[in-house]
Amino acid sequence: MHSFDYLQEKLNRIFASVKIISEPKELYDPIAYTLSLSGKRIRPLLVLTGCDLYGGDLDKVINVAIGIELFHNFTLLHDDIMDQAPIRRGKDTVHKKWNANVAILSGDTMFALATEYISHLQATVLPEVLKVFTMTARQVCEGQQYDMNFESQENVFLPDYIRMIRLKTAVLIACSLKLGAIVAGANAEEKKKIYAFGENLGLAFQLQDDLLDTFGEENKFGKEIGGDIIAKKKTFLYVKALELANDMQREALLRYLSTLSMTPDAKIRRVKELYRILHIEEITKAEISGYFDKALQCLDQMDVEQNDKKELRGFANRLLIREY
Repeated sequence: MHSFDYLQEKLNRIFASVKIISEPKELYDPIAYTLSLSGKRIRPLLVLTGCDLYGGDLDKVINVAIGIELFHNFTLLHDDIMDQAPIRRGKDTVHKKWNANVAILSGDTMFALATEYISHLQATVLPEVLKVFTMTARQVCEGQQYDMNFESQENVFLPDYIRMIRLKTAVLIACSLKLGAIVAGANAEEKKKIYAFGENLGLAFQLQDDLLDTFGEENKFGKEIGGDIIAKKKTFLYVKALELANDMQREALLRYLSTLSMTPDAKIRRVKELYRILHIEEITKAEISGYFDKALQCLDQMDVEQNDKKELRGFANRLLIREY
């Protein structure tokens, strides 16, 4: 397997050569803007990784990697509208820079482009790839709907929350690895193992995202800190806090989140103080470690070279060590 530095550099060259249709510019400029924000391109990197692990030809999976990145960014465009998020990767979100209608339509176009890119595959693997991709796209939308349901659902329990983030986040990470493995010709058992690895890694990744949204630093995290608190999102931190809180603490948390008389900064500060009293940061870190350990157990079972496992283990570690 190639090093992740090599794969990342290959990805950078790939996306530098991607040409976004220019007309009508009102539709395609936001797409070009979104892709220019780049991020770490984790999911297309995992597509290349899944292919490379099983000895596949990386050139045959390039269009799949591009398609997965387009699909992921489509979900972000729509997610930012629903959350009214002003910042993504340290820049204005598309709905803020343009407007919500532009963001919706450009996002829809990105979904179409994603399918078009992914369809550029040899006939022997195309049906399986499309089946996995379309199932994943549906699951991501299901996860988003569960997330939206939580907004008006009084009681959300941890199993509900884990199901939601598995669908909304983890399955796309798992899908990315599996698609690469499919194109490389991996057998059915290996495809199951690499999917399970990605799913558990994705759960750990999303829980880390929850943690950073409250306890991170905006200039390092790339998003507005405390956005989940202001939006009253039922994250792992919130659900766990309600589970552990006594009656007085529960009443205070609900009051902080619902009051209109408190400034956003004060609301974030009060909620964080309560989270610290309940040791929510430490509990969340332990939950992250639990899913990460499950991912590594899946990795240990995969029938690939030990050096390749070591490389993938190192990447997984780096993926979760995002600065506070």
